[in-house]
Order: sequence, then structure tokens, then C-alpha cells
Amino acid sequence: MIDRRVARIKEILEGKKGEDVAIFDMTPSGYFVDRVVIATSSSDKHTAALLDSLKEQLKPEEEFLQVDASDEWIVVDLGDILVHLMTQPYRQKYQIEAFLRELLGGRSSEST
Repeated sequence: MIDRRVARIKEILEGKKGEDVAIFDMTPSGYFVDRVVIATSSSDKHTAALLDSLKEQLKPEEEFLQVDASDEWIVVDLGDILVHLMTQPYRQKYQIEAFLRELLGGRSSEST
């Protein structure tokens, strides 16, 4: 079920020109969510548009528990899935993938 939901999120993001969509299965790590999705946007406006597309296409199936938006990135909390949307400079700056891989003990549980 969760894999199907994550695949749908990836499909929406890529359909709206989100780039380098990465999915991390965090269940082996004990992280607070089971999956993390990261996508790169082309601009701040594009980041907001990706969020709007997720909201339009995932509701009412998904419950958006929290959406945190800043100038740097948007984080969407769906309970067991966390979605990070950001431009390439911020993705490089914050290195979320490296952090997640470290939590996974160096194992790559990533699928793109």
C-alpha cells in the first residue's frame, strides 16, 4: 500500500517537471516515517506549484498533517511519508540524501 502511494507521489512530481525524485525506505532505520521522497524544483514558484499539484491530486486519499514552507524548501508530512521539495542549490546545501543514508547505516535503500 505505501509503495503504491509513494509511486503516485513520484508520478505527480515527475508529471509536473519535478526532477531527480528520490525515494528512501526508512523502515530499517527506525526513523519517524517509513518513506522519504525528495524532489528538485526549478524555482521557488515551481516548488509551490509542485505542492499545489500534490494537494490537488492526492486529496482526499492522503491526509496532509503538516506543510512547512520556507524560502528554502517545502516539507509535507503525510504521517508515514515525508516529502521534501526544494531547488537544486538547497538540495546540494542540505544534503538530505547523505543524512538519510547515514541513518540507514550506509545502506542505500533508495529507489528512483
